Formats: sequence, C-alpha cells, structure tokens
Amino acid sequence: MPLFTLELKIALNKSLDNFDITLIDLAGNPPLNILFASSEATPLIKTGGLADVAGSLPAALRTSGHDCRLVLPAYPQAMEHADDLQQVAELDIPGYLGKVRLLSGFSGPHGVPLYLVDAPYFFDREGNPYLTPEGYNWEDNANRFGLFCKTIVEIGLNNARLDWKPDLVHANDWQTGLVPALLSRHTDRPATVFTIHNLAYQGLFDLETFDHLHLPAELWSPEGLEFHSQLSFIKGGIAFADRITTVSPTYAEEVQTPAFGYGLEGLLQHRSHNFSGILNGIDYHEWDPASDPNTAAPFTADSFEKKAENKLALQQEFGLPEDEHIQLFGYIGRLVEQKGVDLILQILPGIMDSGAQVVLLGSGNPELEQALKKISSKYHSRVGVYIGYDEGLAHRIEAGCDCFLMPSRFEPCGLNQIYSLRYGTIPIVRRTGGLADTVVDVNPHTLADGSATGFLFDNADGAGLWGAVERAIDFYHRPEVEWCILATTGMRQDLSWETSAKHYLDLYQDAIISPFSPSV
Repeated sequence: MPLFTLELKIALNKSLDNFDITLIDLAGNPPLNILFASSEATPLIKTGGLADVAGSLPAALRTSGHDCRLVLPAYPQAMEHADDLQQVAELDIPGYLGKVRLLSGFSGPHGVPLYLVDAPYFFDREGNPYLTPEGYNWEDNANRFGLFCKTIVEIGLNNARLDWKPDLVHANDWQTGLVPALLSRHTDRPATVFTIHNLAYQGLFDLETFDHLHLPAELWSPEGLEFHSQLSFIKGGIAFADRITTVSPTYAEEVQTPAFGYGLEGLLQHRSHNFSGILNGIDYHEWDPASDPNTAAPFTADSFEKKAENKLALQQEFGLPEDEHIQLFGYIGRLVEQKGVDLILQILPGIMDSGAQVVLLGSGNPELEQALKKISSKYHSRVGVYIGYDEGLAHRIEAGCDCFLMPSRFEPCGLNQIYSLRYGTIPIVRRTGGLADTVVDVNPHTLADGSATGFLFDNADGAGLWGAVERAIDFYHRPEVEWCILATTGMRQDLSWETSAKHYLDLYQDAIISPFSPSV
C-alpha cells in the first residue's frame, strides 16, 4: 500500500463544511507528478538495461503513491505492445513537417500510464530504436531524438494542454539530454533529473546539426552544448539538469576520472555537489524464482535443492549431457569487448578441462559470434551457444546455472549479476562500477561474517578472470552445504526497485526545493 495519509486543511474563515483534502506522504510531502522520459522501456521495446530501468522504476514510484508517467517515441514495437492507446494532443514542433501526435495509453503488467510521441517519418521504422536493420546508426538520429526532446519539453511546460502537468521530468541518457537544457530557459518549468546509464554513448553531432535542429544560439558554448566543436546531447543533461545521477555509487566516482569520463570528467567534477550514484534495482515480480513462468521448476532460498531441476532442463535445452553435479556457467549479454566476452573465450579451455559446462546467450560482434559458434560445434558436450536474444531463455539460464560470468571492462550498474543473486546463481564479476557495489567477494572474512555472495577480480585480462573462475570451481567442490549458503545469501538480499525508488524520491524533492541555475 502507498505510504500516504490524509491531511485535512480547514479554512477557518469559512464554515467547517468547506475543506480541502490533500494526500501527503509520511514525510509530509505531497505526491509528485513525474514524467519519466526514455528511448526504450520494457515490455514495449528493449535493447539493453535502460529498458529494464524505464520499465520498472516508474512502477515502483507509482507503488509509493506518486503519479509517474512514461514517455517514449512511438516505435512500431511500442505501439504494438502498449494498451488502450488514444490520441490526446497534436503538436507543432519546429523542424518537423506535419503534426506530431501524442498518444496516451498504458504499459506493462503494472499499467504504468504512457505517452507515445507519434512522428511516423522518424519513428515508424524497422530495426531497433537506434540502428538500421543492417546494424548501422540511423543517419538522422539527431533529428529523431531532437524531436523527441522538444516534445517532452512541450509536455513539461503543459503546452500539450493535457489535464496533467509534471512537477519533475526525469530524463535518461543522451537521447533525452536536450530536455534539461531546453527546459532551463523557462521560469515556470518542472524540475529536472538526468541519469547517465552509460557515458560511452554521448550523442555527438556536428555544428551543422546544431543549426539544423533550431536550438537556441546561446546554447552553443563551452558552458552549453558544445563539446570540442561538436554538439553533445548528453552534455545537455549534465550541464543543465537540477540533479544528475548515474546507476551506481562506484560508477559515479569512476566517471569523474579520465579513465571513464570520456572528456566529461571535468564537468562532472564541477557538478559533483549535484551528482550522485543510485544503484539500479530489479522488478521482483518479473524476476522471482518462486513463480517464474519461464523456468522448469520454482524454488526459493528455503527450497534451494529444487534449483537442480532447472539445471537439468537447461542442459537438455542446449543439448548438453544432463547431470546436476556438473558445474554449469552462464553468460547473457552483448557480445562486445566492453562485456569481456573475449576474456571468456580465453578461459573456455580451462573451464572445459575442469569438467564444467558453459551456456551463452547474446549477439554483437560478428567475429565473437563466429568464434563461439565454432567452439560450440566442436565441443558440443561442454559449450552451448544461442546467438540472438530470448527473454524466456535468459530467465532459464539464470535459474539453471551455478555461476554467472560477467567480466566487464566497465559496467555502470549491470543487472544480470543482480538477477543472478536473486536466482542463487553465483556471479563472477570484475571489480568495477555496479558490479563492485552489488557483489561481495568470497574470502575468509566474508565467509565468516556471512556477507559473501560471489567472486571478484581486478585486472581486465584472461588471467584475472581465470583466477576468479578457478576459485569458483574449487569452492563448488567443497561440501555442498557451503555452496548452498553462498547462493542463498545472495537470494535473501533486497535488491528491489522499492529500495532504490526511495533514494530517487529524496532526490526529486531536493531538486524541486533547490533548483540549479546554469550560467548559460
């Protein structure tokens, strides 16, 4: 139930029959109207972790009693998966020929209120939100997401004439980075929060694009959107938002250094008083081993022995020998250098020599795809590979594996290690970003105090990863009860969105009370 109570405000100069009823939370704050802006969100459309966040955090905020609404471009997939869509406004957006329709509906099992920005010329396309079917960036991405940002601004200023106006706009990643910059120029504006999910993707374009987007001339400056003579969408969020966040405390520290800041570390240091890291959570309704419809057998921390049924089913699905005593490693994610897939390739011979098995799900670099296919074909009794993405299979891998490999070179937050903890699958991760914030390394001290949940390593190379994997293999062959304790310790942690949502709500209130005043 939402943690709200009723406050009765009685006008003393009128009769006691005239009074206002205002809903306030237990901290004395009224519920907020929050517009959550994202370029993707589950279950509408997904390419990565941003979609999971945008699909879950608004639902958690609504559970807390706040009116959080989601806004996305009207991609064909989003139109298909949304519920009860109807047009609620038509807008004239500079630079777009024709009317932009604003559609209203609902998203997902939680019924989160949804707005879709319907500009067919920009969004009614095959492919994913950012790439052509051939895997290249859409050449007009700046125009596409520039239009998206301008429409969000119109909603924020209530120029769409809806019966609802946000107190705060929460923008996410470069695709919405212009929103805080454009809103900052208005006095009667909602507060803004901007979240960096991955600073490696910045939305960089040339000066001609800045002019073509009809952006205010004063925003082209080193204090504004200009970044080494280029237009930077993400800088708009960092330089102008009332508050900036990223998706884990460790990543918030990392991006303020040259190694992870991509040239923006100085600006982030400058705004450090308004910059914080809030760890992502997961949707405990969608990711619940006790009731997951995608898996072979439900289990909990108190019935951990039933997890073995999921292993046997997963081995059968990949055509591997079925034996619950064979240690099974898993990987889910993009097949790219950032994720350390090349490191996994380096240590696969060692894993196979130990007698263990590996299953991998993902797509990405064609060379990595081909290398995994070749190994799977040659060692079909040890390695199973699925090129592509299948949400149900992702759940079954988390439920069936003993260990999860996540050797990322950098990882702002990461979700799969959190899913793994939830499903009693021991994560093996590099000590970086959100991986360092969510996994506690196995060592004599953490085993003694009962806090250990996984295996960490430091150096982003095959030797570092193999050292952690070798420790996991050795630990797996210790008495079975010790592995059970390690796995169920992770399962009993609270990594739900409800916890993270409370931190966001505190930040929202702070942004509303003490807005930032940019110099531009």
